[in-house]
Amino acid sequence: MSEPVEITFDCLPLQLVSRFDAPLDASPEYEAFCKQVQEAVHKHGQHNAYYLHRGRCIFRLTNHPRVGMLAFDFEGTVLTDPQDQRTIGGDLRCALQGETCDWLTQPVVGWFEETVRRAVLAEFDRYIAAGDLEKTVQRIQQLQAKTDNHGGFLGMGL
Repeated sequence: MSEPVEITFDCLPLQLVSRFDAPLDASPEYEAFCKQVQEAVHKHGQHNAYYLHRGRCIFRLTNHPRVGMLAFDFEGTVLTDPQDQRTIGGDLRCALQGETCDWLTQPVVGWFEETVRRAVLAEFDRYIAAGDLEKTVQRIQQLQAKTDNHGGFLGMGL
């Protein structure tokens, strides 16, 4: 059986963001993403701030695979202490994207939206403890160095 709460996300350390403008040929979705990252930096700064995107939180409320599932998408900023050792807060937007609960009511959805926020903060502490935060920072720094070494282009041999 799966975990009762399944959380996945992509993490962008805001300290590594050096540009906020989208390329001229960017898709509308990518332009919106760039704007959201810029707003996150404006609101929370770049230090000890991480932008979580493509987030998904699934709750399984029963032991039946087709009954009692709630799926939420989330996106937003998570803040850590000065040493990046623990999560101290977050500013997350979440929305119900699917469910298999014929007994679900709107007040329960609201309660679960807050539960998603709290579950993601707890999961980010696990992310830090597993070393995934440091791996993410190193991977982005390596990609940025490669891009800089190739005059700003990477992946097309330009």
